[in-house]
Amino acid sequence: MPVKHGPLHEAVRPNTLRAGLMARQPGIAPARAGQGFKPGSSASLLPWLAWAVIVLIVDQFTKVLVLGYYQLGDQTPVASFFNVVRVHNSGAAFSFLAAAGGWQRWFFTGIGLLAAGVILWLLKSHAGQKLFAFALACILGGAVGNVIDRVLYGYVVDFLDFHHSGWHFPAFNVADSAITLGAACLILDELLRVRRAR
Repeated sequence: MPVKHGPLHEAVRPNTLRAGLMARQPGIAPARAGQGFKPGSSASLLPWLAWAVIVLIVDQFTKVLVLGYYQLGDQTPVASFFNVVRVHNSGAAFSFLAAAGGWQRWFFTGIGLLAAGVILWLLKSHAGQKLFAFALACILGGAVGNVIDRVLYGYVVDFLDFHHSGWHFPAFNVADSAITLGAACLILDELLRVRRAR
């Protein structure tokens, strides 16, 4: 008995063929019913939050040590180019705007909180992009660490002092280092993305 090809059969057949072809291609699996693509949904946000928390803990622990063992202005030479010091920075990273009239405390606190919120949203959306997420987690941990200082003390505790021939780089801390590392990784991630797009 000949098989009749009705409208329903004709509508289903192309979809069936496409699904079969996709299943045969390496690396391509047919989508399950009711599932769509969600950016970042295949990766967990927790590892990046854990890394941000580690950065925050290391930052705050080192600052507590400096506050406990050093008076303001104290320093300990460690190498010919490096000292451990205690400096109070009321400005941003690397003493930016440290000499302002005091308004910068809450200004930079607000910026830090706003940046933390944006970073959390970006991490949730792009947790599967490892280099990008690592960079954001570093910046998040560092930003929150410096915000805590501003709220508790009114200034950021800096203690890493690098110098050469009488010239001193502005003292900084673990949080500043994490923010700088994160910014560098963001630049690297963008360069790699552009290179892959060519």
